[in-house]
Amino acid sequence: LDAAAAHEQELLAYASERLASIKGLRFIGRARERAGVLSFVLDGIHPHDIGTILDREGVAIRAGHHCAMPIMQRYGVPATARASIAFYNTKEDIDALVRGILKVREVFG
Repeated sequence: LDAAAAHEQELLAYASERLASIKGLRFIGRARERAGVLSFVLDGIHPHDIGTILDREGVAIRAGHHCAMPIMQRYGVPATARASIAFYNTKEDIDALVRGILKVREVFG
């Protein structure tokens, strides 16, 4: 279990670094200690559109309120995209996510 948790944290750090380099991407929620979940928005692109294009690229994420609608309404966030990272994921999976998000940016200009 310790090795799985360490792998997940390594991937989380890798994904955070890679995604932070994408223009217009903003993380939602940045707790110091967190599980392998990254919620984000892309300027001017609805999370459901992000999810649809990523799905076409073979990358599965969730998009929506994630059982947090009241707090999202409070902060004026209509929805977020959320990538989940677990012990079975690889850096190649993160790279596919990044490529997919770059494709989303390309489609929406």
